[in-house]
Amino acid sequence: MGFDLNAVLNQIGRDKGIDVDVLVEAVESAMLSAARKHYGHNLNLETQFDPESGTIEVLQFKVVVDKVEDPDTQVSVEEARKDYDPDAMVGDELGRKMSTELLGRIAAQTAKQVIIQKVRDAERSVIYEEYKDNKGDLINGIVQRYDRGNLIVNLGRTEAVLPRREQISRERYRQGDRLRGMILEIDRSARGPQIILTRSHPDFLRKLFELEVPEINEGVIEIKSVAREPGERAKIAVHSSDSSIDPVGACVGIKGSRVQAVVQELRGERIDIITWTSDEPSFVARALSPAEVSRVVVDEDEHSMEVIVADDQLSLAIGRRGQNVKLASKLSGWRIDVRSISVAEEEAKRARALLEAIPGINFTDAELLYQEGYRSVREVADAGLEELLDIDGISEDSAKTILENAQSLADSGDLDTEEAEITPEVLSDLDRLMLGQELKDLLISSGFATIQSLVSADQDALLAVEGIDEPLLEEIREATNNFFRSTPASRSFPGSAS
Repeated sequence: MGFDLNAVLNQIGRDKGIDVDVLVEAVESAMLSAARKHYGHNLNLETQFDPESGTIEVLQFKVVVDKVEDPDTQVSVEEARKDYDPDAMVGDELGRKMSTELLGRIAAQTAKQVIIQKVRDAERSVIYEEYKDNKGDLINGIVQRYDRGNLIVNLGRTEAVLPRREQISRERYRQGDRLRGMILEIDRSARGPQIILTRSHPDFLRKLFELEVPEINEGVIEIKSVAREPGERAKIAVHSSDSSIDPVGACVGIKGSRVQAVVQELRGERIDIITWTSDEPSFVARALSPAEVSRVVVDEDEHSMEVIVADDQLSLAIGRRGQNVKLASKLSGWRIDVRSISVAEEEAKRARALLEAIPGINFTDAELLYQEGYRSVREVADAGLEELLDIDGISEDSAKTILENAQSLADSGDLDTEEAEITPEVLSDLDRLMLGQELKDLLISSGFATIQSLVSADQDALLAVEGIDEPLLEEIREATNNFFRSTPASRSFPGSAS
């Protein structure tokens, strides 16, 4: 390596954006590897770059000793004073240059490979430092190719990968297409591209709205939560700190221009924009938009809400494959159980009848128990006296009488509470589906007592039910599809929904 390396290293440094000192270290390491391969690994060798001549020197060091035991690393005092330094003393470490012209073709190839690897590692470090603070940012690139389902995207100075799991399932790209994604992660240890993109993450939708709606970027409008079924439907909850600004209207834009820009980027994904409110039942009702909610019953202990809708709104509230209620649940953070008014009223009627069957109870106390969530004699019998006393309007004497009579009735066997209790398995909205009664009974007994639970279940869960095979599964699928075909048009963007 007798030619001047300065020009080469400076050129590579400029082209790759790598510090010249890193390249010098790489060349020194490569030359040392080649020298050891040629001269032997047992020698004490070092390499040094001479910036003046632009060459790499290979030095062999030996320690001066009285008696030589290892001629590769030791030298006698006499030989040291003769060949190295006239003033050499025992314990000195002396070095001399080795010829680099004898390294040979194989050693040179080894040096080349080490240099390439070092340059590649240096490039990756530069890329990492450049992008490490950009996590969560939107970025544009050009589609290069597919690699085992993953999409390789050219960002200019480097490549990024859009993994299959972060893609929108129905999107397809060709080489040369422009693609926008969000930087999900910077993986320094990855063997391939270390910048990982996403188009399916909820934050990607959030970033798109921040880009299209200046009020969000300025902090006047806040995105409270986002829920997505990537490529199909999304819900976004927004709130304005300025009462004079309509957050939904600002996000929609004039003639829908802003939201349509987001929809176009997501290739038709339907978006519901909802006004956030701190009143959680009201927010859940809004989250189920476009369905109209009649009332909401909150269960704080289970962190769930029972939502009652008109019979003709049931399909709209649930959505195809349970999509609408699933997104509303993700958006609000509450577990949501959608019931139709007819089923809810029948449940209420039978529950009140059960409570009024407790000996000695008056109509008012039975209604107070119902309003507190008691639905059967067994539930009242299992309650403690303190729980009943906590109900406003029930006196201590009435509470004691109700509890004693309920426990007596439940224990006597006169009332078969297992059959009489009002449960989802007894009252079901499956009657709204065109299915045979035997199949409905099988579904109800297997835990699929509501249309919501049925359409939300995956195929494997249904096939796991003993007695349900592929033909019956197809019958269930056809019945649910017919149920949702009567769904009214949605108010989501771009104008259609489940």
